[in-house]
Amino acid sequence: MSLAFVSKGRLGLILISIIFAFFLLVCRLFFLHVIESDRLESFANDVRKSHRVLSSNRGDIFDINGNILAATHATYTIGVDPNFLKAGDKSKWHHLSFILNMGYEELVAIMEQKVRKSGRLIRWSPLAKNIDLKTYEAVKKLGIIGVYGNRKNQRIYPGNDLAAHVVGFVNHESIAVSGIEKMCDYYLKGQDGWIETEKDGRRKELAHKRSREILPVNGNNVYLTIDQRIQSGVERVIESVVNIYNPEGVSIIVSRPNDGAILALANYPTFNLNEFNNTKLYPILNQKNRAISDIFEPGSTFKIVPASAVLNESIIQINDIFNTGESFISYKNQKLRLPNDHKDYPSLSMKEIIVKSSNRGAAHLGMHLGEDRLYKYAKLFGFGSVTNLGLAGEISGSLKCKDEWDSLTITRLPMGHAISGTPLQVHFATSVIANNGILMQPKIIHEISTADGDLILSYPSVVKRRVINKDVASKMAHLLELVVSEGTAKKAQINGYCVAGKTGTTQKIINGAYSNKYHVASFSGFLPVENPKVVITVIVDAPNMKSGFGYGGTVAAPAFKAIAEECIRYLQIKPSHYSKAWIAKRNIKPQ
Repeated sequence: MSLAFVSKGRLGLILISIIFAFFLLVCRLFFLHVIESDRLESFANDVRKSHRVLSSNRGDIFDINGNILAATHATYTIGVDPNFLKAGDKSKWHHLSFILNMGYEELVAIMEQKVRKSGRLIRWSPLAKNIDLKTYEAVKKLGIIGVYGNRKNQRIYPGNDLAAHVVGFVNHESIAVSGIEKMCDYYLKGQDGWIETEKDGRRKELAHKRSREILPVNGNNVYLTIDQRIQSGVERVIESVVNIYNPEGVSIIVSRPNDGAILALANYPTFNLNEFNNTKLYPILNQKNRAISDIFEPGSTFKIVPASAVLNESIIQINDIFNTGESFISYKNQKLRLPNDHKDYPSLSMKEIIVKSSNRGAAHLGMHLGEDRLYKYAKLFGFGSVTNLGLAGEISGSLKCKDEWDSLTITRLPMGHAISGTPLQVHFATSVIANNGILMQPKIIHEISTADGDLILSYPSVVKRRVINKDVASKMAHLLELVVSEGTAKKAQINGYCVAGKTGTTQKIINGAYSNKYHVASFSGFLPVENPKVVITVIVDAPNMKSGFGYGGTVAAPAFKAIAEECIRYLQIKPSHYSKAWIAKRNIKPQ
């Protein structure tokens, strides 16, 4: 180059500018390839690579007859990639806002926001959630490039509040919260699959770049022992009880005595499984399964324990007479005050103690047993221990060790005081009498199978233990039959059927003292006596009586009768018939 036309200063400036430009280029390359390498690589992978989840279907929950109690329904979330929209599709936005039932201005604001505050491009913005298949198909038909939907499985409960405390629910984060949904979550939830692939510049999948594809495995189906027909009948009866007495709570349980299978379990208050998060309409407390997590003093329903015990130990015979007219008694060198009865009885036989539900007579039975045997039989009948039904929230109740008893416990425990239990414990204690003296493991799951119907698990009946011998159970069944035919539970009588059961009326403990206003009314019984098919327990917490007293025979026994009559029709239970041998086996002398 000739220096005649370019000065040395100008040439130097040009060279410096060129060098500086190359320096800036090197710095920029260093910044992009070294300092920003990880971020840019991640961004490139986000744009190029795709990881798509293939959702599995959660298994369904059925009743014993195959009626669906919980199922999975596919829904879609409609969203947009604002950076992939085409100007030619903007005329379709009005139609999109109409289909999604959202304001046009709101839609435009989402569609036109292409960059986040952090400076990163927006690749996904949701427009509408929980859209059904029909709406999703209408959106697809518009053909707006950049607008697409993601499939999501949503849990639905066709019965709404039917068996709500048994079935339980799955929340919006797909977490099983309660009931069978939680108990069997391992089997129900299934396993999601996924696809790892790459996309081209138009965000279309490059099939030959698909590196991994794992197919989803759907969850298994759970079949319960619950019978929807009986469950519905129980819930109708609860509704009737609530309308009449406006109680604080109700629990009703129906089961088969021979295998422990629960046919119905319902509580009040309850809630709609499809609206579990609507706490204004259904407070959180409504989700409490009172049948397994509420405790109360069982009262006179507990009298079957000392009565069965004295017969099983051959301490007392059915026709032995007791002095029930005295208020005090000497026991182990102590003078103890006996509990009061609702009516004065100078003397009662052991049979009459049960039929007339005498508190004072029950105290005599307890003292004949003594602390050791009374505690032993209370445990044998299932009090003080969880039943292991399997549903979350079950508690054991309270049965103090005999070392913690005070001097009056021996006279109060036999009448169902100084002890607390759940409705389920009371129910299965009664089942011991109906099942020839054997305590069964409560069973609420019948079987688990695959979506194709292949059996995975079958839940057999489990015998926990023999509590009393068969002959004693037979005699106790006859005594409980007399409670219904002659005693405190006449409102549980059903024409043509021999019904057995025991009423209970317990004062609630309010602020550490027995209340004269609030009571728990209960009845637990079975039928027919000669061959029991169902055991039914009704617990009504604090019935609001317009007049009279909230006795178990007044409040709970009629509810038992209504459910029993429903079971007779549905299960086709044959009427009772006695044989002379059956009567003689009980060795009951005429009074």
